[in-house]
Parts: sequence; C-alpha cells; structure tokens
Amino acid sequence: MWAVRRASSSFKKQVFMTGGSRICYATSGISSQCLKGHNDGLKGDSNVISHRPLTYRGFQITAHGFLRIFRESRSFSSQAGTKSSGEEDSSSGDGFSELESSTATEAIQEVNKVDESVSEHELSEEDLDGEDVEAPQELLSDTEAEINKRKSPRNGVSSALFNAIMAAPALPVSKIMDKWVEGNNVTRVEVAAAMLNFRKRRMYGKALQLSEWLESKNQLTFIDRDYASRVDLIAKVRGLKKAEDYIGTIPESFRNEVIYRTLLANCVAEGDLKKSEQVFNKMKDLEFPLTCFTYNQLLLLYKKTDKKKIADVLLLMEKENVKPTHFTYRLLIDVKGQFNDISGMGQIVETMKAEGLEPDVTTKSILVKHYISGGLNEKAENVLKEMEGGDTKATRWACRSLLPHYAALGRADEVARIWQVCESNPRLEECVAAVDAWGKLHNIEEAEAIFDKMAAKWPTLSSKHYSVLLNIYANHKMLSKGKDLVKRMADSGCRIGPVTWDALVRLYIEAGEVEKADSILHKAGEQNRLRPMINSYLMIMDQYAKKGDIHNTEKMFHRMRQAGYVSRATQYQHLIRAYINAKAPCYGIADRMKADNIFPNKGLANMSAQVDAFKKNAVSDLLD
Repeated sequence: MWAVRRASSSFKKQVFMTGGSRICYATSGISSQCLKGHNDGLKGDSNVISHRPLTYRGFQITAHGFLRIFRESRSFSSQAGTKSSGEEDSSSGDGFSELESSTATEAIQEVNKVDESVSEHELSEEDLDGEDVEAPQELLSDTEAEINKRKSPRNGVSSALFNAIMAAPALPVSKIMDKWVEGNNVTRVEVAAAMLNFRKRRMYGKALQLSEWLESKNQLTFIDRDYASRVDLIAKVRGLKKAEDYIGTIPESFRNEVIYRTLLANCVAEGDLKKSEQVFNKMKDLEFPLTCFTYNQLLLLYKKTDKKKIADVLLLMEKENVKPTHFTYRLLIDVKGQFNDISGMGQIVETMKAEGLEPDVTTKSILVKHYISGGLNEKAENVLKEMEGGDTKATRWACRSLLPHYAALGRADEVARIWQVCESNPRLEECVAAVDAWGKLHNIEEAEAIFDKMAAKWPTLSSKHYSVLLNIYANHKMLSKGKDLVKRMADSGCRIGPVTWDALVRLYIEAGEVEKADSILHKAGEQNRLRPMINSYLMIMDQYAKKGDIHNTEKMFHRMRQAGYVSRATQYQHLIRAYINAKAPCYGIADRMKADNIFPNKGLANMSAQVDAFKKNAVSDLLD
C-alpha cells in the first residue's frame, strides 16, 4: 500500500485473516525523493503502493467498528455470489449510481460514470449539456457553501451576475465583467451565487473564466477555498497537469490541505491511480491533518481499482482517529453489496447506528438496490416502506427514490400509487424518476405521457432529462422514435453534448448498428471541444471485442487515450477479449499493461495468458 511515516521506532506486526488466507499490510517511511517540490509536478516515486502482501508496522490496532467487518471471516474473492473474476464489476459503470448521483460533495462528479470532466480543453458556453447537478460542497468557498445550504430546492439560487453572463453566451466572461462593474458592485455573495449556478449546470469553463477575471482584476481577496475552487475548475476544464502547475503559483500560506485534497479528488475522478497515490503521499509528506473527505477519495479510488486495499485505507483512518461519515458507510455498504455479502451489509449498518449515524434515504436506497439484485425482494420492500414512512405525502422527498426501486421489483401498482401522490403538482426530479420507472416496466405510453407533461411544464429541459426517454427507446430498440426525440431536442434549443451522445450510442448499438454508433461518437469528438463519456467508448469497444474485430477494438482503445482517459483494467479486458475471440496472439500485452500501471487480477491475468504468443504447453515443451 502507500507509504506513510512510521508512528514510532518500534515495529509491531499485525496479521489479519481474510478468508482462508493470511494478508499482512505494511507502511514504511516516505522516500525523501518522493514528491519533493511543488514545482516538480508531483513527480515522485511512482512505486508508492506495494502489490504484494506486506507487514503492517508502526502501531497496534484494536479491531472494532467498520474496520473489523472488513477483516473478519470472508475475503472479497470468496464472497457468495461474487462476480466472475475475469471481469471488473461494472454494474455501476465507473461510478456509484446511488452514491455518486446523490453525494456529489464526496464524489466530485463522475463521476466517472459521469466523469465527464474535460481534460486538455478550454470550454466556453457549451460546457457539457447544461444539465443540473448538485454543487460539490467540499470544493465550494465558504460563501458558496452557505448559499447552497439556504437555496430553495425548487428555484435554486438567484444571481443577477449569472443572468448577465448567460444573456451573452458568445462573449468572453472578461468582457461581460468589464461592463458589469460599471454599474454594479462585485460582492462575494453575488460571485458565490453565480459560481454555484455555473457548477450546478456543469458550466465549468464559464466559472473558470469568472474566477480568473476576479483574481486578475483584484476584485476579491482570495483565500484558500477560492484557490481550491480554481484548482478544481482548471482540473475539470484543462486537465490535471494544468491544475498541478497552478498550485505552484498559489501563495505558500494558502497551499494547504484543502488545495491538495481538491487535486486528489479530481485525480480520483479521472481514475488516475498513480497520480492519486502521489498526491496522497504528498499530503502525508507535508504533514497535513487529513480529513475524512481525503480518505473517502482513496476509498472511491480503490473501490474502482483494487478493492483489497479498502482495508488498508480503513486501517489508516483508525490509526489517525478519523471518524467515518455517512458517505464512508454508504461506500462500504455498496462494496459489500457488489459481492452479494448481505450479512456484511447488515453488519455495517449496525456499526453505523452504534456510532450514532442513522441510515438516511440515500443509504437505504443503496441497501434496496443490493437486496433486489440479490433476489431478496421482501427485505427490499420492507426498507422501502421504512423510507416511505406512514404518510407518503409527509415523506414526499423520498418519492424519487421509491419510484425506480418499485419499478425494479416489477411493482407497477406501487409505482402508480407513488406517482399519484406526486402527479397533481410534480417536481422535476419526480417526473424524471417516473419516466424512468415506467420505462423499466415497459409501459412506454405512460413514460411518454409523463415526459410530455414535464416538457410542457418546464419548456427548457436539459439533455439529461431528454436522455431518460432516449435510453428507454434504446432499451426497446425503438430507433425511429429515438431519432425523432433527438430532433425534438434540437428544435427546443437544448444543447446536445456527452450525455446525449452516450444515449445515441446506446440507441444505435441496441438497434444493431455498431458502425453508425461509432461514426456518431467519432463526429461528436471531432466537432466539439467536449469529450464523450468513457462509457460511450466502452459500449462500442465491447461490441467490436465480441466480434473479434481486433482492428476496431484497438482503434477505440487508441481514441480513448486521445480523449484523455487513463487506461484501466476494463479497457484491457475488452481489448484482450477481442484477441481471444479472433483466436489471435496479442504481442506485448503484458508490457502494455505494465506501462499503464495496470496490475491484473486473477481473471485478467488468465485472459492475458490465453493470448500470450510465447506461452508454453505440454506439447511445445516436448518439441523444444
């Protein structure tokens, strides 16, 4: 695991039993060569995490709480119902479904499922699709965070400055601001409200331009949160390298834990394992007091890349006396659920309660998702009734979570009952949930009727809202209706971006037109300054791999690199599968994975061995 400073000069060994195997964890001192200066771009020893069992040194831990649950009885690989070891879990895409959609504070967005942060690009008025998202609270300035707490959930935050910038989308923000200050005062509250609106709509390019103008014109006295917000925006718009470079220009007195945890969050969102570990080690090297937010980022990272290391993070949290948050428990529940460890999920919930944290709606929603996937429908319905309470009208806020879960259970009667509560005066998110729910129940007419009501009530729907219905058409191979809906989007003035491209790719793939899907994605990437979602590439890559089409699978692999996506095990699984299905050797595949810092699990290693051109077998040994 990563390197951390020894707590004392004495060394004690702690051995943990996981399944039937002995796994030991270790820490050692940070290398003096590792991550030296701010201007070195965090170029340190990349070998900060060992990939073999080690001895955990420096302190003794009394196992209790959430850590104990991850150290007792069963390993990840031995869980009942574990998915095939040859595949990374992809049930949640590159993100967390429930986790990322409802806790953007921790996940920074998509998150790799959403992870649509734009690398190596300058954006203007067409930042993504303009869809609403929850602002990342941890990365907001104190003023932005306070306004975010006070905002109306229905109306958001009013900002004259934001409206002025949006009224002239073709003009640079600097020119609009030069005019604005002639008759208006630039207050921190007004700027914070504008920033919150830009973040809510993922218009990071506009937010970045505003931040740069404010600093260059000395309109605000920047503090650490303002600099952290800038780091976040640069990472999303121009990429991690530019964000690192900017950190070197921040006054040293403000170059604190908030700055580096912001960079860490964006590294994790990009799925960059090596860079994430380097940034974390830099934070340890600078002896910053690390918050639970920072450790949660590591949990997110290893949840995607190497679940065995989750226990290592929990050990460090316990050593440093860092208390887990609601998000920490949600993540651990989700990990257990992915391995169908229902009893483990229950243990974590009980530990959570013992620590004084009651499971909220989001946590219960994650439990329901895994109960349903595990076939435990009765348990799922019991939790749904808890979420609903005795009076659905009194717990109206839970309806948007209840609708998709009842649909997943096949309970059309319950979907109709919950929707009846909302129907007379529906909220936008409830309409979206209802459209999605009826789509899952294959009631296309009802889904379309609710969508039409939604479009009539909110004429300026974003592509996120259109994409819900577009995905329903894709799932039901309704290509003609999907095309008509996209035309309707364009006619309404809705901006089309990565979310829509992803739905279009699915639409054509489900219709059996993979080449058309490929063409759409290629044109979208060439004609726009936005990069498509990683899932769009993976869907097409998967189709080519199934056919054994090595040329086009390699082409998609290369295009993902060109788009700025870090190579992960998932891409290599698809690539190797193409060679397996083509019954062709894949020369140098092990070296390619090593160069990308990919350490294959047992399943991926077995796949790799199948395409090894130089593998030995009994016959070849005899001939040799």
